[in-house]
Amino acid sequence: MKPDIHPHYRPVLFHDVGADSFWLIGSTADTDKTFTHTDGVTYPYVTLDISSASHPVYTGKERQAKTEGRIAGFNKRFAHSTLAK
Repeated sequence: MKPDIHPHYRPVLFHDVGADSFWLIGSTADTDKTFTHTDGVTYPYVTLDISSASHPVYTGKERQAKTEGRIAGFNKRFAHSTLAK
């Protein structure tokens, strides 16, 4: 194996800001941020916009389309179209 070509593997703290959940996982993610975890140890820190804790597929909480949104406007405009029948 070639020396000095592999990324540094270490524990990294991931934070899903949408669900306010933390995971401490071994990773090679490159980050300059650090965060002190509940165990009192400071770890490299990566923020996530979405994860399994906040994704609608995993949580079962799917977003509902607004009744006066884009879909309703489309249906209202083309309700009398011959293609709709």
